[in-house]
Order: sequence, then C-alpha cells, then structure tokens
Amino acid sequence: MATTVVKKNAGQFRVADISEAKCTLESYNRRDFYKISLVTGGSPCSLRYGSLPEIIVDRPVLVCINPIVPYTWTVPETIKPAEGYFCVFNDEFLRASAQLSGVADRLFSIQESPVYFPDSLTEKFLTELYVRMRADADRDYVNKDDLFRSYLSLIFHKAIQMRSVETTADSHTPRVAAEFIRLLNRQFPLDLPLQTIALKKPADYANRIAVHINHLNMEVQKATGKSTTTHINERLFAEAKSLLSYTDYTVAEIAFGLGYEYQSYFNRFFRKHASITPSEYRKNFEKYK
Repeated sequence: MATTVVKKNAGQFRVADISEAKCTLESYNRRDFYKISLVTGGSPCSLRYGSLPEIIVDRPVLVCINPIVPYTWTVPETIKPAEGYFCVFNDEFLRASAQLSGVADRLFSIQESPVYFPDSLTEKFLTELYVRMRADADRDYVNKDDLFRSYLSLIFHKAIQMRSVETTADSHTPRVAAEFIRLLNRQFPLDLPLQTIALKKPADYANRIAVHINHLNMEVQKATGKSTTTHINERLFAEAKSLLSYTDYTVAEIAFGLGYEYQSYFNRFFRKHASITPSEYRKNFEKYK
C-alpha cells in the first residue's frame, strides 16, 4: 500500500490508515497543515492542545487539529496500537473551495476543544467516509480533489453537529456566566505576533456583555464556583505555559500578547502561579508542566 507523502505548500490532500508506515506528520512542518483524525481503537491517551487543560481520550474520537495551535499527544509506554484514519491538508487546499472554506471557518471559530466524541451511529458514518476516502486515494480520477473536499465538508458538518449537541446539553448555564465563558474561550489560543488579547480584566467582560461588573462576578461565581478573576488568570497562565513550551516567541512577545504592557508585570504574574520565572519554566517545562 502506498505511503502518504505531503509536500509543503503543495495545496494537496492526503488520507491514510493510522497503521500505515511513515504516515506521520514528522516529515514536514505540521504548523502548515490541518489534521483530522478518527481514532476508533487503541489504548487511552491524552492530548494537550493550546492552553486547554489536558484532554483524556479513552473512547472513539474525532480530532480536528488547527495548524496554528500547538499540541502534543501523550501515550503510555505499553500501548495497544491506535486504530482509525487521518487526513492532512493545508490552507491552500481548503481555500480552493469557497463553500468548504466557509464550513471550516465556522467549525474552527466555534471550536473550544478539538475533540469530538461521536455516538455509535456517527462513528460508523465517519468510519465509512474514511474508508471511501482511503480507497479513492489509490484511484485515478481527474476530479479527485473536489471529491475529497466533499468528504471533508461532511466531516466538518458532523463535527459542528456534535458541538451543537454539547452546547445544547450545557444550555442550563445562566446566560451571563455562559457569555463570559464564551468570550474568554474565544480569545485563545493566541496567534502571535499578530493577535493580542482584547479582554483581560473582569470589567472588560462586563462592558462587552453590557452588565454591571458586580452582577457579572455574582453570576459567574454562582454558576461555576470560581470568580471571574480566577477564570481569567487560569486561562492566561495556561496560555503562557503553552506559548513558552511550544513556540519560539520571546518572553517579551508573549507578555505583550497576553496584555502585559511591561514584561516585569508578566514575570510577576507567572512567578506567582508557577513559583519560577517564565525563562526558567521554558528551560525546564518538561519537569514543571
């Protein structure tokens, strides 16, 4: 069976069974490529994605990786090999279709987590799509790219449906608290150096939601058990650790992106939460993460 080869900036789409040899992202800059994986079996593992808390993957899952977000998979030393499929494609392939591009923008704009846990019927549907894609990859067909874009559109729509179901299930959260969490999540992960955090203080969120800050604080505390300041600081700290660990941006660039006018203020914030400086964390993040 042919191995999957992806040429950087080729505007190409590739699909493979997870078990195929050399079908990894190690051979090129994964930051340039989207990766959509359907994992149907194997040992439990964990995913760190941007500034999100560690995500445990212990059942069938669809994972939609945005190339601008740093991520790492952690698997146990003794594992049952993963089963399933994945596909990779870059932005050039995606933007060649205005329709697919629109669906993708919708998916990734609402995406707080890249992980979608399908029910049995959805898992079967997605598996059949990947089986067809893998078979079509070995066939000669002049409009193959358009066919793959049609498959991708179906996968994206399924992911959006699954996210909508989760959102509906959480709709009992009071409106003000839910809007605060939504605004907070939308700010991350940062895409430096172009993006800088817009909402940093509780008052910023209160103004955006058009409520008094005291009302915002009360509603968030009542709904989540945490203060607005705690939520904000936890996300800032998680994003700071992610940027220090997985990017080459300077500490000053990270500080500015997170809304700190002076690096010394960021250093003080980080030391308060980690007991070490950002530079020390970067040197030893495997030990301190």
